[in-house]
Amino acid sequence: MASILSDINTETQLRNILSDFEPITLGEMGKVKLMNRIDTKYVVSVRQLMSILLSMKNNYRVQVAEQQAIAKYRTVYLDTDNAIMYLMHQNGQKIREKIRVRTYVDSSLTFLEVKNKNNHGRTKKTRIKVDSAETLEQNGADAFLADNAWYRLNELSPRLENQFGRITLVDKSMTERLTIDLGVCFLNYKNGCKSALPQIAIVELKREGLKHSFALDVLKNMRIKQASFSKYCIGCALTDSTLKQNRFKPKIRAVQKIFNK
Repeated sequence: MASILSDINTETQLRNILSDFEPITLGEMGKVKLMNRIDTKYVVSVRQLMSILLSMKNNYRVQVAEQQAIAKYRTVYLDTDNAIMYLMHQNGQKIREKIRVRTYVDSSLTFLEVKNKNNHGRTKKTRIKVDSAETLEQNGADAFLADNAWYRLNELSPRLENQFGRITLVDKSMTERLTIDLGVCFLNYKNGCKSALPQIAIVELKREGLKHSFALDVLKNMRIKQASFSKYCIGCALTDSTLKQNRFKPKIRAVQKIFNK
């Protein structure tokens, strides 16, 4: 598998830590339903991540697919010409939408996904299988968007691509799941600008209701605070200075501080 992090020695250490976790298959992961879940995000340095993983290896299992504990993802975000979906988030609107084409690189599966967030912070995701971001019209995307999104295909175009590696953990009682995204890099389709967050990890904890979480205890003990983080919005802000982005500047500064921890 291609390298995820720019520092090969750090990546080797990370993979060695993950090799000590008990594995879980994709089929077993299907049992973790989390129908009434609470999602929280955290942003940490890769160095902090290694300490977190060392603390959790006896309590969690790591998803392994194609003999890999770090899965490779590629996402193309669609938006309107005036970047309305980005601006909804930038302007603090609670009810908002994202439309993306996500490819699970290792399994060569691609989906068109619509994510709608309501004013209670709940997210609903719908998706259909497609061949690629370039074949949406042929794959019935317009009819799917008509039923599930606020925008039609002819109102949208690719704005941002990101690529990253993802670690997925599940606790041994099967009541919570963690996704850890790292090595995130961006390409802006509108201006060709590139950017990256090579030593940052985005941790998302998804747990069943208010059940006790060992991972949450670890994060609290390390004094790591909850932090909202949109890969789409941060990627747009990093690669396009013409966009309004005052809401995201503090997050970008915080990420730069984390990088040095």
